[in-house]
Amino acid sequence: LFFCSFALIIDILVKMKLTAVGIFKYVDENTTPITLGMAMDLNNFGYFQRGPIREGLMFLSRTIVQRTVPSQRQTVKNDEYFCHVYVMSNNLAGIVVADKDYPNTAAFAVIDKILTDVQQKFGTSVVLSQQSDSTIANQMLEDAISLYQDHLQVDKISKIQKDLDDTKVLLHETIHSVLKRGEKLDALVDKSNDLSLASQMFYKQAKKTNSCCTFM
Repeated sequence: LFFCSFALIIDILVKMKLTAVGIFKYVDENTTPITLGMAMDLNNFGYFQRGPIREGLMFLSRTIVQRTVPSQRQTVKNDEYFCHVYVMSNNLAGIVVADKDYPNTAAFAVIDKILTDVQQKFGTSVVLSQQSDSTIANQMLEDAISLYQDHLQVDKISKIQKDLDDTKVLLHETIHSVLKRGEKLDALVDKSNDLSLASQMFYKQAKKTNSCCTFM
């Protein structure tokens, strides 16, 4: 969602390979996913930019996870950024947001690793029993986003993902193609609990003034 406006900032600041990793519990296509943990690397962004970016990434993540059916992998791209999502058959979902240079196979390998790790650490039944937003996986994800900035570390876990190349991943050029028929991004922004009024205004102003905002 916010990547169109983020692109202006990111063009000026130093780009990062891995921007966010998160774990959610998918409920159904009509219900907002439950957050189980989220980690973001926003150190290169200005202090006043981090709030809207953090909220925008959370909103984007929920929006795409909600529109990814169990056992499906999807990648939504915009400009130089990609949002990779995988929802397991048991409804546990992982997401990685990275730039265009971060390999897709590596991104999905990271997703598979964090989903495996969170179930091993806490137990699948405990993780899936969460009925409201939780930070249960936050520390694990903070460690992961730091570790997997290093491609050599990603390569190590990618070795167990040799079959991933044969796995079908749906690729979407914009978030619009993920939305259900009749859905409008503006309406989702207005009713989102993830976005403060300031972030909503940030999005609307960016859309109004930024001609590259084809995401909206």
